[in-house]
Amino acid sequence: MHFYITGDTHGNFSRIAEFCRTQHTTREDVLIILGDVGLNYFLDERDKRLKEKVAALDITLFCIHGNHEARPWEAEGYEEKLWMGARVYAEPDYPNLLFAKDGEIYTMRGKRVLAIGGAYSVDKEYRLSYGYRWFESEQPSEEIKAYTGRQLKAADWCVDYVLSHTVPIDFEPVWSFLPGLDQSKVDKSTEKWLQTIHERLEIREGWFAGHYHCQCEGNGLRILFEDYGEICREEETSAEGGMPTEGTL
Repeated sequence: MHFYITGDTHGNFSRIAEFCRTQHTTREDVLIILGDVGLNYFLDERDKRLKEKVAALDITLFCIHGNHEARPWEAEGYEEKLWMGARVYAEPDYPNLLFAKDGEIYTMRGKRVLAIGGAYSVDKEYRLSYGYRWFESEQPSEEIKAYTGRQLKAADWCVDYVLSHTVPIDFEPVWSFLPGLDQSKVDKSTEKWLQTIHERLEIREGWFAGHYHCQCEGNGLRILFEDYGEICREEETSAEGGMPTEGTL
């Protein structure tokens, strides 16, 4: 069993299919996607057709919630179940497509792994203007934040890994921001909340995030896009595993 990790897919799984072929994965292997997966975007038959194709891949997907998709409870067919010692959302028809419940702490090969999804969409106005989907629940609610706090208190504010979509505000890759976008109009409340967690939380191995469509790392946090890593390895090696990265935080 391997726990691989990668960035946003936005409904395009061609590179994931290639990854499964080259790595000779099985359903026992897990690929973590750090948000904006794209399986719950249209909330109609188009999503079902995509899920049928993706579920045929020889791997289990563990998906963090992003800001370009509905939350699982907003889509039909999802149920909560136990997986790796914590709660996930799953559909009986696609048992290898799992979505994390925000604030849950999973146990992967003895390591404690915190999942926190969500972010603000900087393209919100554009999507609304052209009739594309935007999801009001994209950012963590106060209920989710409170639940995460209770979970961390029970874990004595110590985990091995954090998996999130966006990053604590001090770790934003400002060099990757869209040119011409007025950052004063961007809601940074999720990033500020994650910063308070980062300042208090003991993280033994590392923090991983997606969202920014770039590849960089620094100070114990790595942002992935179309690159791959591996966590919770059987042998005691670093989470980066020699994977190439671009840029620094």
